[in-house]
Amino acid sequence: MANTLTGLTVTIFNALDVVSRELTGFIPAVSSDMTYNRAAKGQTVTSPVAPAATASDITPGVTPPNDGDQTIGKVDMTITKARRVPVRWNGEEKLALDNNGASYNTILRDQFAQAMRTLANEVEADVAGLAIGASRAVGVAGTTPFATNLKDSALALKALQDNGAPKGDLQLVIDTTAGANMRTLGQLTKANEANDDSLLRRGVLLDVHGFAIRESAQVVTPASGTSASATTNAAGYAVGATTITLASVGTGTIVSGDVITFAGDTNQYVVVAGDTDVSNGGTITLAKPGLRKAIPAAATAITVAATSTRNLAFARSAIALATRIPALPEGGDSADDRMIVTDPVSGLSFEIAIYRQYRQVQYEVSLAWGCAMVKPEHSVLLLG
Repeated sequence: MANTLTGLTVTIFNALDVVSRELTGFIPAVSSDMTYNRAAKGQTVTSPVAPAATASDITPGVTPPNDGDQTIGKVDMTITKARRVPVRWNGEEKLALDNNGASYNTILRDQFAQAMRTLANEVEADVAGLAIGASRAVGVAGTTPFATNLKDSALALKALQDNGAPKGDLQLVIDTTAGANMRTLGQLTKANEANDDSLLRRGVLLDVHGFAIRESAQVVTPASGTSASATTNAAGYAVGATTITLASVGTGTIVSGDVITFAGDTNQYVVVAGDTDVSNGGTITLAKPGLRKAIPAAATAITVAATSTRNLAFARSAIALATRIPALPEGGDSADDRMIVTDPVSGLSFEIAIYRQYRQVQYEVSLAWGCAMVKPEHSVLLLG
């Protein structure tokens, strides 16, 4: 077995070819800051954010305009996870494989693939979990989108536009059930109508209504609260209000991530802070930008949407992901060698280390990361 990783480079990169085909639609869709710097769990890292550009008229002159300066913003995120996947072999195991004609490198390749797949899926799941912090929701709970037409993505686009989201670099991440529905739509599979045969020939989801559409295996389906017969109090609430006080009626709970509606208002709102007992007259908090329609000064019924799949439409800048190489003590540790490999599809950079032990060798695949919903107004749930 190799004591350094140089001899395993081909094996490791062959493993990447397997990992790259996994359904990790969220990772490439978000604003990402993936560097080779080391960071510790709990450490705050800063990611730069470029501002919106401003255009101006062209005016001929002797010198070019004295402009173009920009103030670069930033997003602070906490590295919340530092994770590793170990792979260990001893001499007896390798010798047994060699004697039986099995390929050690083939098995090791698959082990590296599974290790990177495990970490990539964990990152994907964390980013997908941010969907509970979206601003609003469209679609019907329990009904898979794109059953007959493209109305669902049109509604998601409308909601984002109403919220003032950027018009460019829009993303829509859906589960494979919604993806299957899209692949049966005639207007997308008929090459003469779609002006493209990618979906028909290769199953590639086409951009629709300005969205780059991706599939993910980690789209969440959180359990809804159990609220029944809850109402607001009679204070009345203006457009834009986010904190709503409940009347002391009804039963059950309204939990963070619930999608709710108010009587007389067809807009679907996402709850960011709920109430563990709606009968106590507590408060709930809606995601920004809050109410789209005023609630009258009368007790108004609240309905909680059923448990449903939370596909997510968003501007890339609404969600940030930072990845780092896990921290090491000053002077390093007992690893004999380390290398960093980057998944060309997701962009995740994994560190692989080798530790020589007593008559055995342990390989370690590791990654540190954190993610945040930095602009909830620019994200909308598409229920399924």
